[in-house]
Amino acid sequence: MELLTAAQQELYDWLVDYIRDNQHSPSIRQMMEAMGLRSPAPIQSRLDHLKRKGYIAWNEGKARTIRVLQQEEQGLPIMGAIAAGSMVEVFPETRETAERLDLASLPFKTEDFALRVRGDSMIDALIDDGDLVIIRPVKDVSSIRDETIVAARVEGATTLKYLHREGREIVLRPANVNYDPMRYPAAEVTIEGRLVAVWRGYNLR
Repeated sequence: MELLTAAQQELYDWLVDYIRDNQHSPSIRQMMEAMGLRSPAPIQSRLDHLKRKGYIAWNEGKARTIRVLQQEEQGLPIMGAIAAGSMVEVFPETRETAERLDLASLPFKTEDFALRVRGDSMIDALIDDGDLVIIRPVKDVSSIRDETIVAARVEGATTLKYLHREGREIVLRPANVNYDPMRYPAAEVTIEGRLVAVWRGYNLR
């Protein structure tokens, strides 16, 4: 199947999310606003290319008739394990090689991914060893409030903890009195995303 350009992929991904969430296709104006465009011509061109390449079907000039033909592989990729104790190796899987968690009926976004919890440091937040946590990447880390549960990466390892900011430091707090908070210079911590859901008892092995 013919590959998409970055601009075409951006529109296609947005269309998949919009149609899934709203159960109908968007208007040209909505697509313009989502893509940050002031003219309908680039949207028309991208739609034409998506149609020609077999990703969508639509009646030209009638945006509300768009149908997505090529869906991405169903489910969320399980990218590896995340520590709920000490640190573990950062996500070893790629989206191509990962197992998939199929929760298609729930309102997840295409960029969301799942991690399997290892350890019990978040047990008082009702997150236990073996659970799957659904993580949503965050573009603007400053928008994350303290007390949000995040997937945080430090020195190539990642952990699931409550986020706290104290001056120029990041404190990653567990939800288990048997574990101590983890304190790092803010510049050494990368927030991979925030927790949006926990899934228990779904065995993909």
